[in-house]
Amino acid sequence: MSLTSIIITTHNRPKLLRRAVESAFAAGTNLEVIVVDDASTDETAAVCRDLSGIKYVRVERNQRVAGARNLGVLASSGQYITFLDDDDVRLPGSLDKQIKLLQTNSEAGLIYGQAILVDQSGEPTNQSYPRICHQGDVLWELLGQNFIPCGTAVFRRSCLDRVGLLEQSLAGIDDWDLWVRIAELYPIIGLAEPVIRWRRSTPSSQQGTSAADQIVLQSVQQFQQSWKTLPRVLSASHKMKRQAWRRFSANMSAHLSFEVLRALRQRRLAQATKNLFSLLRLNPAAMLRLVRINNAHSSL
Repeated sequence: MSLTSIIITTHNRPKLLRRAVESAFAAGTNLEVIVVDDASTDETAAVCRDLSGIKYVRVERNQRVAGARNLGVLASSGQYITFLDDDDVRLPGSLDKQIKLLQTNSEAGLIYGQAILVDQSGEPTNQSYPRICHQGDVLWELLGQNFIPCGTAVFRRSCLDRVGLLEQSLAGIDDWDLWVRIAELYPIIGLAEPVIRWRRSTPSSQQGTSAADQIVLQSVQQFQQSWKTLPRVLSASHKMKRQAWRRFSANMSAHLSFEVLRALRQRRLAQATKNLFSLLRLNPAAMLRLVRINNAHSSL
């Protein structure tokens, strides 16, 4: 039985997939690499047949990322599990280092690290995320912001016995939701060094997390309907719950404000309007500040 299962979901990106698979095998030892082909309509299946050593899972109806990841989990056998997007790259030896740290801390449920940000062509930048790696009891920090890049996280299979699989309806924040549920029950280890190269979503990348208004709407609904009803959150003081919501809404407002200005600069007026309305519903004061900033810049 493999110690670690690394699950790569893919859809119509065979050239990027090969690089991701090669990096996965270089990241650790005693692992299985599972490629979930999420109803690709190009040569992805043929490329996967040429990739030696992988476990190939093919689905004919698109499951989106969370559904495909769940299929990979169900097909896996490792004691530890991690995800890797097909456009990201694992750094050599990084998995072995994370697994060793997780093994020495039997109470921890998950370990994550930093990601080197790359541009849309795959070239690394001089930026890494997150700058600060919170660890220990990070539930309240995670309720405010998802600071765990998905491809850096390695978690115990036993965690899923308690918290369940990814929520398939939460496209774009399915990983954040899983981290919150794990952090409510287990300490988290933060490794303050890069473990992947990460291509963050942009409007031109056509990644699922690039539609800011939709992501924020889902995040707000999940916070209100699920996260604030977790046992530890329910039993917390009113002050702690209020502070958690303030941190969350401030983070969402900052994200929307940035995306409004970016959409305006790129003359994507329809998306800018959607983001602006989302910001108005979430934080009217932040929207007014944004309008003042935009007017000031326009007058220069």
